[in-house]
Amino acid sequence: MNFIWSLPYALLRAKLRETREQAGITQVQLATYLGKPQSYVSKVESGERQMDFLEVRDYCVACKRDFVEFVAMLEAMLTCV
Repeated sequence: MNFIWSLPYALLRAKLRETREQAGITQVQLATYLGKPQSYVSKVESGERQMDFLEVRDYCVACKRDFVEFVAMLEAMLTCV
């Protein structure tokens, strides 16, 4: 199975997108904050690009989301899978 299309990774992508949307910011705004092109955010959210741990942290910081809380919520979701 390709990791990027696994259910756990799909849940991560969905939570990242939800986090951005709850912050009320667009892909363009997030990309600007991260110093990346908009396509970076699009590819992350669509599953075309994989993220490492620190990139997930940067994403959360940019969305003003507590990283530890984000990881705890994701872990709770993954425990149920």
